Amino acid sequence: MKPDPLPPWLTVRTGSAPLVLCMPHTGTELPGELAAAYVSAWLAQRDTDWHIERLYEFAAGLDATIVRTGISRSVIDPNRDPSGASLYPGQATTELCPTTTFDGEPLYHPDRLPDAREIARRTQAYFEPYHAAIRGNIERLRARWPRVVVYDCHSIRSQIPRLFEGVLPNFNIGTFSGASCDAALTQAVEGACDGANYTRTTNGRFKGGYTTRHYGRPAAGVHALQMELACRGYLREPVGPVDAGNWPVAWDAGYAGPLRAVLGRILEACLRFAT
Repeated sequence: MKPDPLPPWLTVRTGSAPLVLCMPHTGTELPGELAAAYVSAWLAQRDTDWHIERLYEFAAGLDATIVRTGISRSVIDPNRDPSGASLYPGQATTELCPTTTFDGEPLYHPDRLPDAREIARRTQAYFEPYHAAIRGNIERLRARWPRVVVYDCHSIRSQIPRLFEGVLPNFNIGTFSGASCDAALTQAVEGACDGANYTRTTNGRFKGGYTTRHYGRPAAGVHALQMELACRGYLREPVGPVDAGNWPVAWDAGYAGPLRAVLGRILEACLRFAT
């Protein structure tokens, strides 16, 4: 029996290596029935993890599995707990169906905020198929490999005072404070980051979202981590606040090259750990 076809907004590159890359925030689609609810399309798309799918294109050459949603995180955030529980209690963050931007601006017209019924509809329509693809590929690879690494791909502007103080390090590794993967994997990824002119931290402001926390089960052979990149490392990011005139910036493969080389070492380290 053939598996059900994927929805058009969901892209899955099926590989045989014990490495699954997840891309929950690279999408910009605002489904037609929702587009008019937002204050503006630019505001609804501003917090996208811009060009991450291009940055990690090389992962196909490592035969990694890549799961990517094309739906904007402003519609539903696949990296938030579907129960609605905050990943960072006491700190500013966004919800499963965000109602504000990272900077705190309202996303919706006041009379178009999603209610509980609408949130449930979006969860079934977009959240569940994305995670079913991740879960199915983890199970497929675990049947072949004793270890599988789930690598959650993210990026964020370097300065967002509402979310964190100062300037974010280039590489922000999240392992749910060590619970989502073996310490040897964390050390291997940290080592791959070193030796280049970049800063890094582990389990700082970003400790890993729902994907990392939900799938990371080291005792069961599934090791998950989140990589949050500060955008300035691979994009010509403007300094300070952004507007529709300067954000997002165009993809520049040459500018991204040095950081992409480090990411190549990171994914190779993940594969060495897994195999």
